[in-house]
Amino acid sequence: MAVFGQTTYSLTPLNAESNASFRGLSIVSDQVAWVSGSNGQIGKTLDGGQTWAWMKPEGHDKLDFRDIEAFSADKAIVMNAGAPAYILLTVDGGKTWKETYKNTDTAIFLDGMDFWDDNRGIMFGDPIKDKMQLLRSIDGGNNWSDISGNLPAKMGVGEAGFAASGSTIETMGEGRVWIATGGTVSNIYYSSNFGATWQVFECPILQGKSSTGPFSMAFLNETTGVVVGGDYQKDKENENNVLLTSTGGKTWVKPSKPVDGYRSGVIYIDKKTLIATGSSGTDVSSDGGRNWYNISSMNFNVINKAKNGKLILLAGNKGQIYKLSISE
Repeated sequence: MAVFGQTTYSLTPLNAESNASFRGLSIVSDQVAWVSGSNGQIGKTLDGGQTWAWMKPEGHDKLDFRDIEAFSADKAIVMNAGAPAYILLTVDGGKTWKETYKNTDTAIFLDGMDFWDDNRGIMFGDPIKDKMQLLRSIDGGNNWSDISGNLPAKMGVGEAGFAASGSTIETMGEGRVWIATGGTVSNIYYSSNFGATWQVFECPILQGKSSTGPFSMAFLNETTGVVVGGDYQKDKENENNVLLTSTGGKTWVKPSKPVDGYRSGVIYIDKKTLIATGSSGTDVSSDGGRNWYNISSMNFNVINKAKNGKLILLAGNKGQIYKLSISE
C-alpha cells in the first residue's frame, strides 16, 4: 500500500493456481477479464478476479500468447509471439478455439493487436524484408487480411516491435491507430483511416540497442498520449524512458520526474491519473504524467483497466495477477 496526498494505492493478489508468465490482459468489465501467457495458458474470471478458469487451446498448448482481446465472457481473440504465428478465436467462453490465421514464415513475429469496435481490428508484427507486418479484420477476427502494403515506409535495420504487453499498439475512435517501435531506432506509425495510409514520427525515447525503446503506449484522446519503456536488460535504470505527447505523437517531451525504471505497461485512469508498471516496479502520476511516484517494487509485465468499469489488474511472471485499488 502507498499513499500520496489524499489517495491510497493498494495491490491485492488474485491468483495462486497458474504459474505461467502473463503478458496478455484484457478487461471487459468489473467482473469479466481474460489473461494469456506462456505454455498456451489462458485464464478467465467472471467475478472480478476472485476466481479463475484456466484453459489451453487444443493443439496450441506450447504457444506463448502475448496479447489477448476480450469482447465478453464468451468471445476473445488471442495471438502468439514467434513462428509459426497463430491467431485464435473463441465464441463459447474458451471451450473451443478456432484458428483464424496461421503464418509459417520463419521471420514472422506478431507483437500486438487492438480493436476499434466489435468488428474492426488491427495487428502488427516485426518487419519481414524491411516491411512492418500489418493484419486487419473487419468481421470480428474471423478473417484477417494482410495490409502490410499500405505502409510503404521501410523499417530500419534492427527496428522492431516489442511483444512485452501487447500495448505498443493503440486504436481510437474512427480509424485512428498508433504503433510504437524500438530497438536500434524508435518510431511512431500513425494512421487515421483504419490503416489505409500512414505517417511516421520519430520517438526520442531511449533507443539504439535491441533491448531498448518504447514497450507500452497509451492515449487519452487524439492528441494526448504517453510512451514508456527503457532497457529491459537494465530495468532499474530510468534514463529517458517515459515521454509525453500533446500533438498526437508527432512530438514528445520528457516529464519533470520520470518513472523509477524500465516499464512495459502504462494506462490512463483519467486525464490526470496514469499508472505505469514493469519488472522493477509500478509508478503513479496524478498530474497527467508530469511527475511520477513509485508505489511498488513488485515485478509485473502488463496493466489494464476495464473497458466498461473501474477494475484495474496487473499481471506478470510466475502467474502473478494483482488488483490495484485506488481510494481517496
